[in-house]
Amino acid sequence: MRKRLVVIPEKCSGCRVCEIACSVHRQGVNNPKKARVRVTTVYPHPVVRMPIVCSQCKEAKCLAACPTDAIYSKDGVVMINEDECIGCHACVDACPFGAMYIHPDLDIPLKCDLCSNNSEPQCARMCPMGAIVYLPEHVFGQAHRLNNVLSYAHMKEIEYMEKGEPKKLHYADNNAAESFEEQQGGQNEKA
Repeated sequence: MRKRLVVIPEKCSGCRVCEIACSVHRQGVNNPKKARVRVTTVYPHPVVRMPIVCSQCKEAKCLAACPTDAIYSKDGVVMINEDECIGCHACVDACPFGAMYIHPDLDIPLKCDLCSNNSEPQCARMCPMGAIVYLPEHVFGQAHRLNNVLSYAHMKEIEYMEKGEPKKLHYADNNAAESFEEQQGGQNEKA
């Protein structure tokens, strides 16, 4: 059964434990810049923290871009053969998710291979918030539905165009709905 990493951005605290776990496990050093997962933070509002992990694409663009066939797929996991890699970084440029990294001390790019020598990726195992989970592919639809629901649950308003005019749709949060009900109740008592 094929498994992949799933990121739940709403749970990420930005602690970067995943980066440390990865760098210690894979490189033997406590250096988050040598990790195969990176937490990206976007400011100013809303602040979004999100681990960027390899999607293990079935039709991997990094694999197609490699001129020496150093990148290969084994049991659905895209990996780098370090002996074949010439360090051209064509794979890094080709990755549409920005999930491959370069460190000046290393000759080859850093790319997640799901900790292929372990039973579970260390980033998922060590994440204290459960923002990175290792799931079978057949539950991915459920994870995507959950992400969609969570993203809409946090929205206060959305902008859209109607007949060439910008408009805003405001979502009522629970506090606004309760205050509206209280106001309506107060007006009904006066009548």
